[in-house]
Amino acid sequence: MDRAPTAEARAADATLAASRALLGVVARSVVAALDVVTLPQFRVLVVLSTAGPTRMGVVAERMGVIPSTFSRFIDRMVAGGWVARTSSPDSRREVLLDLTPSGRQLVDEVTERRRTGIAEILSAMSVPQQRAVEQAFEAFAAAAGETPATVDLLTLGI
Repeated sequence: MDRAPTAEARAADATLAASRALLGVVARSVVAALDVVTLPQFRVLVVLSTAGPTRMGVVAERMGVIPSTFSRFIDRMVAGGWVARTSSPDSRREVLLDLTPSGRQLVDEVTERRRTGIAEILSAMSVPQQRAVEQAFEAFAAAAGETPATVDLLTLGI
């Protein structure tokens, strides 16, 4: 005897369908950026755009990489003009990473393309449906431990 799917299973299926749509928006928003940086480099730019100047070890940890390998990776980003390296005002041994104006502009352009793509989808919905989506995604993000969009970018690993 087949059982009707649980509310959790139905919600998971609906979320999977929505995630496919969002992944399409994300992919379209980042494709132009990938002409100038790699996907891992863009991830670093996104981390720095939300965190501000950050110790290199902290960024390496968030990226899940070994600091010595990460240092060479950052060398290429500095040479490309996307990231700046500075000494921490608290300790000269600590290296801080921050976005350059070019790095900030690239993240802002991708974010705006993503926002436009999402707005186009939402425009096909009624205002009550848009409000329901807003509330559902706020609850989902909170349950996942994500910060609000005004504070952090939805990176989906990007």
